[in-house]
Amino acid sequence: MAESWVNSAERIGADLYVELSGPGGRRAALIRALRDAVRGGRLAPGTRLPPYRSLAADLGMARNTVADAYAELVAEGWLTARQGSGTRVATPLDQWGNSAPRGAAARVPKKAPAPPRGPRHDLRQGTPDASSFPRSAWLASYRRALQQAPTEAFGPGDPAGRRELREALAEYLTRTRGVRADPERIVICSGFAHALRLLFPRVLRGPLAVESYCLGFHRELLAAASVRTVPLALDEDGAQVGELDRERAVLLTPAHQFPTGGPLHPARRAAVVDWARARGGLVLEDDYDGEFRYDRRPVGALQGLDPERVVHIGSVSKSLSPALRLGWMVLPQRYVDAVLAAKGEREAWASTLDQLTLADFVASGSYDRHVRRMRQRYRTRRDLLVAALAERAPHIEVTGIAAGLHAVLRLPPGTERSAVKAATWQGVALDGLAEFRHPRATMSVPDGLVVGYATPSEHAYGAALEALCEALPPG
Repeated sequence: MAESWVNSAERIGADLYVELSGPGGRRAALIRALRDAVRGGRLAPGTRLPPYRSLAADLGMARNTVADAYAELVAEGWLTARQGSGTRVATPLDQWGNSAPRGAAARVPKKAPAPPRGPRHDLRQGTPDASSFPRSAWLASYRRALQQAPTEAFGPGDPAGRRELREALAEYLTRTRGVRADPERIVICSGFAHALRLLFPRVLRGPLAVESYCLGFHRELLAAASVRTVPLALDEDGAQVGELDRERAVLLTPAHQFPTGGPLHPARRAAVVDWARARGGLVLEDDYDGEFRYDRRPVGALQGLDPERVVHIGSVSKSLSPALRLGWMVLPQRYVDAVLAAKGEREAWASTLDQLTLADFVASGSYDRHVRRMRQRYRTRRDLLVAALAERAPHIEVTGIAAGLHAVLRLPPGTERSAVKAATWQGVALDGLAEFRHPRATMSVPDGLVVGYATPSEHAYGAALEALCEALPPG
């Protein structure tokens, strides 16, 4: 009479359970259970099974019963047994010269599955070349920071951020960006998005004026905080700040407007500060791409015009890596305590060790050297992009290339959507300009593509440009 062990779970090894159930006795039930475990992926190829003596003791079976079950599964190709290596789950064989294991035909496809279709070339904006991260210099700074860190650095973190980093940033931002900063005004955060979350809605309230073309992610973040955003029109001189009305604050990218490119005109820089003074308003300065400039003189930070009316926000997401999750706010003095209260009593976002490492990286001059090196590398990439377009698509105008990590390709009217689709077919990931348009914007710019030239590695960049040119509409 066939035995049945319905609903009984027996343990195999350390972490695997099998169901011993059905007709045919315990040997047959064990064989079925092991087959099911392999077929379902709970026993991966190469997994070593327990010795048959141990398994027999675990399951309360005769040793010969388990040994016979192993032997049958080896014969069928489910398991392998070698002297000194034990019994292991067999690796499925493919169709190139070897037959599949017996009993496993249903598990091994007759044809190799096609690789998933996805982008081969990443020309999206916003990320640096990950292969260029200065590993050796960062490791040297990490070691120095770890050796020199005081004992209290390994306790709960200060929500303002490590003093060492705030002092290093105050010196660096004053020297390179014209920011009027001191360590007491700086609050460390994990990036620009984190800065917005700290400011809204506990410290600031809407409505907030934003540029008509900007990152949709930031708009969504603000909407989630019940902050209404009001779009400002753009032209060749940047945001039309004369449109500011009853808004309490305005968010700008004055060093390099994202995504259209170009700095905010000096007259408008002065005008927006005058507006803030007259109306008791506040300017949030996203220092987007402020360190990467190629064909123009440096554009100083807007905050330098009035530290009490401008919040300067920056990060290392593009200069070093978004993986570091380190940024900063240089705040008007009256907002420091409110931001620290919003952040909490302890640092919960930015790693203390990363902060100490960045402090050493900046103070030692390694950050300056890295930025200069990457500025030259990205300029070369930009020049290669411009040259490729001049040769392959001379009818395409390239704009916004004096600074930053992306360019805007102006397209013939009505071709943006088809160009994005064609790029997808060529395996190129990029964005159309329309993706960044505020849903309530009354103005629109011509069709275009936002092409980031920083992300691909050096060896892949040429192929990425070739695929991009293949996707562009004909002249």
